[in-house]
Amino acid sequence: MYSAIRKNKVNTVIIMAGFLMIIGLLAFIASYIFGNGEWSITITTLVIAAAYALFQYFAASSQALSMSGAQEIDKSTNPRLYRIVENLAITTGTPMPKVYIINDPSPNAFATGRNPENASVAATTGILELLDDAELQGVMAHELGHVRNYDIRVSTIVFGLVVAIGLLADILSRMAFWGAGSRNNNNNANPVVMIIGLVAIMVAPIVAAVVQAAISRQREYLADATGAMTTRHPEALASALAKIGGVAMPMKRQNSSMAHLWISDPMKPGLMDRMFSTHPPTQDRINRLLTMGGKF
Repeated sequence: MYSAIRKNKVNTVIIMAGFLMIIGLLAFIASYIFGNGEWSITITTLVIAAAYALFQYFAASSQALSMSGAQEIDKSTNPRLYRIVENLAITTGTPMPKVYIINDPSPNAFATGRNPENASVAATTGILELLDDAELQGVMAHELGHVRNYDIRVSTIVFGLVVAIGLLADILSRMAFWGAGSRNNNNNANPVVMIIGLVAIMVAPIVAAVVQAAISRQREYLADATGAMTTRHPEALASALAKIGGVAMPMKRQNSSMAHLWISDPMKPGLMDRMFSTHPPTQDRINRLLTMGGKF
């Protein structure tokens, strides 16, 4: 169990290092093609992206709850869900998060919040009807796992890096096509290197999106492991995932910007979209959980 958690954390760090390598590559290309002075473009872009990510860090939770149509509940309005979350918070020593319900027949749930003190969890009416108490407890333990693992903080950092790569690639591609500020009008630049550099500039945002999705998938595995460790009943979460995966029903209020928050991808991606999917294959998650179950 602990080895699975450690492996997922290490994988996330390795993948995030890949982001920094992409940014460094773009900076090198900019320096080679456009001159050493263009390092200032990279620095300025990183500052802008960091400022935007910081804004999202504080505003993302309220935006997610608003976009999903979530309504806050208390113990009197929905005692079943509230008490499950309350018991999990007590078990883990986590501050009690705000609890929300979303009126949607598609079974799903998500957590948001930059830290445990400012966390919220939400579940759809569909998932409340579909799952029994043990399965629902597994799902909410998974969501609280995201909070305890500071996944919103990680995703915000990744979001800032993706924004930086996108902005940098866009600026450099415009400069290349319009010929602004090139090194001695490109007379001293190797044309082969320039072509490779321009291709890299165009491909970098796509690679960044793939890496962002890979990090999100690692965080899902980590939340599964954390939730299973909390309940000591990984089979319940595996059963819940199987039931949720068997319902081919997208969310009524879909939004790609918050797809990574849900326990199951609300967009229901097709085959061509899975490279960019924010969630690992459901069967893979189930197999990992069942393997963990034999270790308790």
